[in-house]
Amino acid sequence: MSDALKELGTHLELKRHECVLSWSVEFDELTIDVAPANIVPFVEFLKTDASCKFSTLVDITAVDYPDRDARFDVVYHFLSMYQNQRIRLRCAVREGDMIASITEVHPSANWFEREVFDMFGILFSGHPDMRRLLTDYGFRGYPLRKDFPTTGYTEVRYDEEQKRVVYEPVSLVQEYRQFDFLSPWEGAKYVLPGDEKTEA
Repeated sequence: MSDALKELGTHLELKRHECVLSWSVEFDELTIDVAPANIVPFVEFLKTDASCKFSTLVDITAVDYPDRDARFDVVYHFLSMYQNQRIRLRCAVREGDMIASITEVHPSANWFEREVFDMFGILFSGHPDMRRLLTDYGFRGYPLRKDFPTTGYTEVRYDEEQKRVVYEPVSLVQEYRQFDFLSPWEGAKYVLPGDEKTEA
């Protein structure tokens, strides 16, 4: 399988050298690094080229690298049922930059791109309905960024007195954050239930 993927990588580099920055085959998977400005024509080429026919968009996601200048990798997975092959495209995007939507080539990208926007804050230019998908309308922040706090910023609960949903800042009760790291096997001085029987 890796020989066929290497042939495909070479084919794509020759045919669309302006789009392909680099490519590699690892763990029997072909990954192509694509210039963000060329993502739409390259995806269209993958779909229509007779030796590719990647007609099925499997997923779009992102990966956050906060220490990099181009903070995010937008990652696309495609399947060619005609060639029985899979391919992964990767575009490095800076925070605040936009990447073109591929919804005109693959309409199924609509919700994938909305999810990436909702979770990472990456905007897709030309998207027909760029709004949050999984979080609430007033949600603050992007939950899958590495710098997003695990507790979030806002707590949502139903208030019985007001008979409505209430949004409040997260407040953590400190008494639940105290942990006893002692193990009974390490000479703890307290008595566990049942230990009193040994003294009789």
